[in-house]
Amino acid sequence: MPQNSEKRATRAEIVCRQLEDEIVSGALAPGTRLEEKALAARFRMSRTPVREALQQLVSKSLAIRQPYRGVVVAEVSRERLDGLFEAMAEVEAMCGRIAAQRMTTWERAELTRINERLADASRDRGRAGYEALNEQFHELIYHGTHNETLANMALSLRLELSPYRRFQFRNAERIARSHSEHQAIVDAIILRDPSAAEMQLRKHLLSAAEASLSAVSEASVQNTRSGRAAITRLDERPGTPDSRPQERVRTEPTS
Repeated sequence: MPQNSEKRATRAEIVCRQLEDEIVSGALAPGTRLEEKALAARFRMSRTPVREALQQLVSKSLAIRQPYRGVVVAEVSRERLDGLFEAMAEVEAMCGRIAAQRMTTWERAELTRINERLADASRDRGRAGYEALNEQFHELIYHGTHNETLANMALSLRLELSPYRRFQFRNAERIARSHSEHQAIVDAIILRDPSAAEMQLRKHLLSAAEASLSAVSEASVQNTRSGRAAITRLDERPGTPDSRPQERVRTEPTS
């Protein structure tokens, strides 16, 4: 079931979220080494939560493990992101169609309640509060399908795209538009209209994809203009395992 929005983030989650933002925005470029010791010093904590954070990055395909180099920032193409967002839109649309038919009376009432709280959060322009409630809203629809396989598929896609999706909530206008789209979804589900619920979920996810990718692109441009490119490769010639690419790495940003 959806998690409580008041849950405190662990140290590993805090580190992971910060690194996600830097990777997605381009402040940490593909190929940048993510060293446990250096990151532990930067975030002023032990290496254990840093190690957990790096594992989370790998699980979200934002980083990869390379022989002799450890964990490095992965390169994610626009084509892959487009494919992930398209898949997510179709999976969530399916969830909406089925949930409109199968949600219990309590689940429909809970969806309405969460949406009312989202309305308050959108007016307060509280990004963190809106984002947490947004997760609850969508997860309730997944579980409302009463199809564990489908719900897990939706959750997996949502997790992988979460570092990109949250950039959209930096824009107050997008938050307001997101809530308006949520209201149309709730109306369709309350009316038990599968076709309308499917259409509104698909429309909402495609709108979120456009807003997210636009916000990510803007952040990347800002980083480039401010000279925050994370790494410039000087040599990537293939060689023996001991022959590693030489790099010039930027100074880590303070946090």
